[in-house]
Amino acid sequence: MTAQVEPGDLPEWMSRLVKATAEIDARAFTRVPPPPPGTARPAAVLILLGEGQDGPDVLLLRRADTLGSHPGQVAFPGGAADPEDDGPVDTALREAFEETGVLREGVRPVALLPELHVPVSRFLVTPVLAHWDQPSPVAPVDPAETAAVARVPIAHLADPANRFRVRHSSGYSGPAFSAPGMLVWGFTAGLLDGLLALGGWERPWDTSDVRDLELALRAAT
Repeated sequence: MTAQVEPGDLPEWMSRLVKATAEIDARAFTRVPPPPPGTARPAAVLILLGEGQDGPDVLLLRRADTLGSHPGQVAFPGGAADPEDDGPVDTALREAFEETGVLREGVRPVALLPELHVPVSRFLVTPVLAHWDQPSPVAPVDPAETAAVARVPIAHLADPANRFRVRHSSGYSGPAFSAPGMLVWGFTAGLLDGLLALGGWERPWDTSDVRDLELALRAAT
């Protein structure tokens, strides 16, 4: 991981998280092995943490149901790198603006997390951890791409009542979170699961509560 600023320059809760991520590797977030060299496309997501009325929160979006890739899924802002991008931070900030309207001037990148492989889309994703020190209004920029945008309190995600696991007949099984009008699962839930633990926000929850993914998705909408 590569830090972008000194943790002491951040709010205490963000500084604690940055320090905790200093020595981690990809296994903190996923069990998916890295791809063979040269077989995956570079991409980046923005894990944007701000502070609202209920304490720290994270920016999430729900992808449009008509998209060909990951339709309807909840995700961090982000996407594939463009040739013109100046590294993963630039990719993450550009995509966040295009999808949610977040202004890069108010975002302070603080760390790059380990690259994570997403086999279904053949992406090698760099999560960019950032502090939203000057929040700007956000909303879906293009409804054909983004259906909804929300700042979800970390306390809500850490609440044991909103945590469970999901499984699919394909064999997939993983952590999930319930948020208003959203079911967070898959790649995004795996990242959030790791961040809650690293940031000291995790609370004991019932890991034996395993729900059918399709049923959980219907219940969330």
